Amino acid sequence: MIRVLLVEENGLLRGALAALLTREDDIEVVAEAGADGEILARALSYRPDVVVIDVDTHQDRALATAGELCERLPECRTLLVAGTPTLERLRRVLALRPPGLIGKDAPSDRLIEGIRKVVGGQRYIDPELALLVLDAMENPLTPREREVLRLAADGTPGTEIADRLSLSVGTVRNHLSAITRKMGARNRIDAIRIARESGWL
Repeated sequence: MIRVLLVEENGLLRGALAALLTREDDIEVVAEAGADGEILARALSYRPDVVVIDVDTHQDRALATAGELCERLPECRTLLVAGTPTLERLRRVLALRPPGLIGKDAPSDRLIEGIRKVVGGQRYIDPELALLVLDAMENPLTPREREVLRLAADGTPGTEIADRLSLSVGTVRNHLSAITRKMGARNRIDAIRIARESGWL
């Protein structure tokens, strides 16, 4: 039996979701929470397999709580439920690398599928939210920055990049710093990884 902690501020919606989930033979809603402050205490008390969290209300606190849940109860999975967010908000949610993310407009069978998948150790991202990210993700790099990053990805040293592109070494360093900042990367290697995964290299 999959044990669920359901977090939704709206009591009516929370009750409807609980009723929907308990119709499934393998799902049991063991606890509900309506406010962010209750989540961790309920999770520690009931030890659910998965916490379904609405991240639209008080998003910053909800995301912080989701992150804390992962640290304090690593065996407990989280499935975040989001409305149609801006791309920036969606990126912030995805940066947490949640086990599951589903849109509020998704059909109920997708929510149930998401719960089962994350409890089974798989990652589940609502296909519609994934498409939103893919459609909106544009390469933020200038053509020159792409050239610099492509050469850096091939392992070309900064001095050689400067020679090949007729730039100063300082300009190459500035381009690499700008690339890292624009992509929200931790360092050059992370920027290369992001660019490859995004199909920009």
